[in-house]
Amino acid sequence: MTDPTTDAVETDLLAEPRLVVEPGMAARVSAVAGPVLQGMGYRLVRIKISGESGCTVQIMAERPDGSMQIEDCEAISKALSPVLDVADPIDRAYRLEISSPGIDRPLVRRSDFERYAGYLVKIEMAVAHEGRKRFRGTLGGVEGDAVRLHRDDTRDGEAADLVLVMEDIAEARLVLTDELIAESMRRGKAAERELRQSLGIEPPPPPHAKKSDPLKSNKPKLKPNKKTAPKNTKEHRLAAARLRRGEIDPTRGD
Repeated sequence: MTDPTTDAVETDLLAEPRLVVEPGMAARVSAVAGPVLQGMGYRLVRIKISGESGCTVQIMAERPDGSMQIEDCEAISKALSPVLDVADPIDRAYRLEISSPGIDRPLVRRSDFERYAGYLVKIEMAVAHEGRKRFRGTLGGVEGDAVRLHRDDTRDGEAADLVLVMEDIAEARLVLTDELIAESMRRGKAAERELRQSLGIEPPPPPHAKKSDPLKSNKPKLKPNKKTAPKNTKEHRLAAARLRRGEIDPTRGD
C-alpha cells in the first residue's frame, strides 16, 4: 500500500515551477520537454544547448526525491525524442543527451534551496546585488521569496550575510564537498533499494517503516560542545594526598 502523504508530496514537487529558467532556444525546448517529463513522473532541472558534436541538447532531469538512474535516462530519451521531432523547437540537426543533475547540481526550485540548506554553493545573479553578481558561501535556507547566504568570499567592509531574491538568480550550483558526496551516496543507495524492492529482488520495507522526506536535508547536525570539569587536576591530587595523611576530615571535606 502506498503512503498517501508521500504521494501528495511527490505530486506537489512535480508541479513545482522552476525559478531559474533558460532564455531563447533552450526555453522553447523546455516548453516541449517539461510537460512530457512531468507526465512521466520526472522534474526538469535544466536545458543546455552547446556546439559540442555540431549541436548537443542536454536535458537534465530527476525524480521528485532527487535521484536518477541510467534506466530513467533511457526511458526519457525514448519518450522525448519523437515529441521533439514533431515539435521541432531547434532549427538544425542536434544530438539529444539526457542526464542526471550530478552531485554538484544546479538549484532551480524553491525546494532545492530548502533541501540543500547548510551546503556550500556558488550563485550568479542576473540582477546585480550591491554591485556584485557572483557570490559563494553556505546556503542558509529560504526566507519568503529570497535565499539566505553566509559568504566565504567577503572583502574588507563587505557583509558576510546576504539575502538574495530567487527570481534574480541566473545560476546557483552546489560546490563539491565531502559532506555533499556523502549525502549523494546516501540518496543513491536509497533509490537503488527502492528499485530492487519494486522489482521483487529485495523484500519491501515493514509497514511501520518511514520513507525519507524528499524536502529534508540530511546534512549532519553539529553536536553541542559540552565541556566537563577535569577530574584529575593538581588540586585534586594534592587534596587526595592530604586525605591520606589525615589532614582532611572526609566527613567535612576540605
